[in-house]
Amino acid sequence: MSTVGSAEPSSSCSRSVCPVCDKLFPMDQIEAHVDRCLFLNGAEDAASSGGSSSVSSSDQTSRQKRNFSIFEKSPSVVPKKARTDQQVDASRIEFLERQVIDLSDDEKEDKPVKKVEPKKVVEKDDANVPLAEKMRPNELGDYVGQEHIIGKNTVLRTLFEKNTIPSMIFWGPPGCGKTTLAHIIANHCKKRENMRFVKLSATMSGVNDVKEAVQVAKNELKFKRKTILFMDEIHRFNKLQQDIFLPHVESGTVTLIGATTENPSFSLNSALLSRCRVIVLEKLSIEAMAKILERALPQYETVMFENNNQSPDVSKLPFIPKMMISSETVRWLAGVCDGDARIGLNSLQLALNTVAARQEEEGSALKMVSLDEIQEGIKKSHLLYDRKGDQHYELISALHKSVRASDDNASLYWCTRMLASGEDPRYLVRRMIRMASEDIGLADSNALTVATSTLAAVQHVGMPEADCIIAQCAVYLARAPKSREVYQAFGRCKAAIAAFKGPMPPVPLHLRNASTKLMKDLNFGAGYNLLHKDQSGLQYMPEGLEDENYFSE
Repeated sequence: MSTVGSAEPSSSCSRSVCPVCDKLFPMDQIEAHVDRCLFLNGAEDAASSGGSSSVSSSDQTSRQKRNFSIFEKSPSVVPKKARTDQQVDASRIEFLERQVIDLSDDEKEDKPVKKVEPKKVVEKDDANVPLAEKMRPNELGDYVGQEHIIGKNTVLRTLFEKNTIPSMIFWGPPGCGKTTLAHIIANHCKKRENMRFVKLSATMSGVNDVKEAVQVAKNELKFKRKTILFMDEIHRFNKLQQDIFLPHVESGTVTLIGATTENPSFSLNSALLSRCRVIVLEKLSIEAMAKILERALPQYETVMFENNNQSPDVSKLPFIPKMMISSETVRWLAGVCDGDARIGLNSLQLALNTVAARQEEEGSALKMVSLDEIQEGIKKSHLLYDRKGDQHYELISALHKSVRASDDNASLYWCTRMLASGEDPRYLVRRMIRMASEDIGLADSNALTVATSTLAAVQHVGMPEADCIIAQCAVYLARAPKSREVYQAFGRCKAAIAAFKGPMPPVPLHLRNASTKLMKDLNFGAGYNLLHKDQSGLQYMPEGLEDENYFSE
């Protein structure tokens, strides 16, 4: 067996020397062999053995020109403890013996060399990509909606044009354009050498991913490259996990851009919130939604026309239309999406795919997409609601204030909207019981009876039969006379007790219950009578509080 480093390069066949073990191998096998060799000895052993090889200068030059996989970071290479020279030599000799036997067998049988084909990059099938992802704009000028934050002369647009992007939190409902704004910023960073963009999602990434991104950002900062870290669904991180951002945002290592559908006041760390500017995005208007949907029509070779009785002019179009759709149909679709562009685009994609499939079966040249076909695919409006989110509290607040203002029409609307959105009817009625006492009170004592009876009816009948009962209760409370006298007096009394200094005053003796002989001997209940306060001659307030009147401001 030949010793390590004794093999000389041969000119008769195309071979190369392994930079780890200095053994000759065919060119088509050298890369796989080096990976195995590196796995055996570790990256440190490979570096130390490189200086002891005895090869010609021409082989060293050719070795430097080739890019072996050893220069790439391999996740399978785990740092090992330092081994002795005897252990390294023993394992290397055993491995080389196996390789020499394998190589000699190949030479004896003269087997054809199997070429390793390069891996082909599988491109993403456009048919499987959601239309909302296809239509995501790359430039700020193509962004539709949210004029209050990115319109002309707004602060955010000015900072964006000057390449001064601060740490921000995008807060808004789903489909309003938070991720799209981040996508535009990412595309903006690609065009500049001093900026880089890193995208993470709290649904798939953890604290270790953030630490790794920050470490790379520190290295890039040495070359004066600024890193923008985008964390989608940042509210998925708990407040302890969010602390990982604090020192790096404050030091300027990274510029943080977060996107959330939850209220940042409750879902984000207050320390992190103080270091970022909150940008509030609103639901898209019907006009903005219609414009977004209209831009997407050419993706399916569809043309929109204004009048149903007049065919559109297709002579100037860059494609031959296969389907037609009226502007009324597009506007209807824009109206039922509740300002969610993702819902609108994906619903349009579903409807057009369905019509295209029917068109292919029928073999028609030009298909008219009717409103009925769109409605058949959508079925119903998309209502944004979360039983534990902001919408839950905002809608119940709107109902309560509408009842307090005696607006029966608005009360019926908010009540019906909550039921249609899937709110728990028992929660809704429990809130109405509170309204009956807080806002109606003694002005109509029957209101409390109606509210409690409604809760019993809901529990016995259930939904959906109880929906009319709940609506009746909401309208009754709205039309009932209002009195907040008891509620306000209770508030004053509670505040007075909380602000009282010193020990609480004792109960007067004549108001105490004398249930035992000892209590009677102590004059408990002495002098008590059943007369009215104006006739009894007794004081019913504690000593020192005789002049308190909580029913007066």
